[in-house]
Amino acid sequence: MTLPRRRREDFEDSRVYAYPQHLREAIEDAPTGAGVYTFHGEEGDLPLYIGKSINIRARLLSHLRTPDEARMLRQTRRISHIRTAGEIGALLLEAQMIKAQHPLFNQKLRRNKQLCSLRLTDGVPEVVYSKDIDFATQPDLYGLYASRHAALDALRAIADQHQLCYGPLGLEKLPPGKACFRAAIRQCAGVCRGDESQEAHRERLFTSLLALRVECWPYPGAVGLVERDEALTQIHVVRHWCYLGSAPSVEAARQLSQTASQVAAHFDADGYKILCRPVLTRSVEVLPL
Repeated sequence: MTLPRRRREDFEDSRVYAYPQHLREAIEDAPTGAGVYTFHGEEGDLPLYIGKSINIRARLLSHLRTPDEARMLRQTRRISHIRTAGEIGALLLEAQMIKAQHPLFNQKLRRNKQLCSLRLTDGVPEVVYSKDIDFATQPDLYGLYASRHAALDALRAIADQHQLCYGPLGLEKLPPGKACFRAAIRQCAGVCRGDESQEAHRERLFTSLLALRVECWPYPGAVGLVERDEALTQIHVVRHWCYLGSAPSVEAARQLSQTASQVAAHFDADGYKILCRPVLTRSVEVLPL
């Protein structure tokens, strides 16, 4: 197999680029606690890359040790940082900043306006969209996907893994009275030809989807997630799995939740993935607001 040739200029960047002194000074001045950092470029101080760490200085030093990042560092004019009281705050702030600022070298956590999920209606899965229903409060949703195509691919993979028939799942249109091809090659358990009951097929589908279930927001309104380190306390205000901002006190958090409640907070997949475990397991202090 012939490997793709690496561009000569990329090779030279990573091999001979000497990191300027101002970057080293910025890193030496960076804190050792949690937070978010930004590499800024020259034109309009635009963000090149936004990252997070529980130890900002150590993470910045690791960038200098990565030859493949020489191109980004060569364009960097300054590095800024924002401290947070812990990892959850850093994750939430990083996601918020990336979606708002669209840094050049960040590929993930871009805002997705076409979030999809799977919903069972009378035992039949269908693709639904966050623009039509509130994923934070709608029960019986399974999986979060960037597109209809991705949702159907996931459903097809589940069918292949659990010998489910494409026909009842809406993935394939079967002629009346005809079994599917996958049943003949034993990739389908044969509900389409009567080898198993419709009830057994539906139960296996439901069981296979349980690991993908989207949890409903478990509180009537906004809550504050409290994080502390030696010098900083933050209360992260969250409603319907959506991060609304952080405050230094309970009073400020309540005010933030009331102000933000006037603005529609749409379900955010990244916020859900960050917050679901700590909120449901109560591994972080939760204050009803």
